[in-house]
Amino acid sequence: MTGVLYAGRSAQWETYRGLLAEPLSALRPDLSLINMSDGQVSAPEDVEYILYAPDGPLVDFAPFINTKLVQSLWAGVERVVGNPSLNQPLARMVEDGLRLGMADYVMGHVMRHHLDSDYFAQAAAGTWDPHRVPPLARDRRVGILGLGALGGFVGQKLAQYGFNVAGWSRSAKNLTGITSYHGDAGLDQLIRQSEIVVLLLPRTAATENIIDAARLAQMPRGAAIINPGRGQLINDADLLAALNSGHISGATLDVFRTEPLPAQHPYWAHPNVLVTSHIASVTRPEHAAEVILDNIARSLEGREILNLVDRDAGY
Repeated sequence: MTGVLYAGRSAQWETYRGLLAEPLSALRPDLSLINMSDGQVSAPEDVEYILYAPDGPLVDFAPFINTKLVQSLWAGVERVVGNPSLNQPLARMVEDGLRLGMADYVMGHVMRHHLDSDYFAQAAAGTWDPHRVPPLARDRRVGILGLGALGGFVGQKLAQYGFNVAGWSRSAKNLTGITSYHGDAGLDQLIRQSEIVVLLLPRTAATENIIDAARLAQMPRGAAIINPGRGQLINDADLLAALNSGHISGATLDVFRTEPLPAQHPYWAHPNVLVTSHIASVTRPEHAAEVILDNIARSLEGREILNLVDRDAGY
């Protein structure tokens, strides 16, 4: 077995080759990087490791009978975890660039909603409202749905700044600075108290439409939503209705059910919605290379692989 198969976007092949070719041979001299840009592999039985991205050419994993690990280049795995041909272990991408980029995005937009910046940006000339003073960060209740590698990191950064942060996850978590909730009752409690809700859950059958009319109605009047997680977490019609009624004051949305978001979608024209183009956080190859090399080294040495996906949970 000699192959590490790159099955990502062809535009990034040269970048990954420059970052990985020599370090891989240093791990083991016969370990070489192979490009799958044309969608074909001459000897799939010789591939030990696969570097996979959903926007790359690989669809059928069945021929790779000796592959020890599929390392995703993306944090999200919902587009591959259900692939019936995928019988190899699958690891998510968790790297510093993803976490730091997400923290920057969420902090910026939490602060925007916290300071009511959109009100002043849209105010007519001559509007002077000296009484519209925001509370201190410590008095602003921010709820994070999803306390995984990204959500936990983001929540702690917000708490370090001074926000009153609570988080919800499927199972109980213990994270410094974050009041943790879990289970259905915990979700209801967090939703009812959070003035700004940040969605960082994976897409699963259990999380699809987790923000619907009922949950929106539970939120405090004037609450805001930030979604850099997955578009399927929100029932779009219900969110638009809550925005139109004024119950929800604003939404910052980075991910959508259909991408690019169609030009005729109501979100584009809504005065209280900010659309960004799935840019909250992306995998940066220079950071991803460190994760790839670490996990391959772990595999070669028989050590634990980091960030393995639980197929039943879907993430």
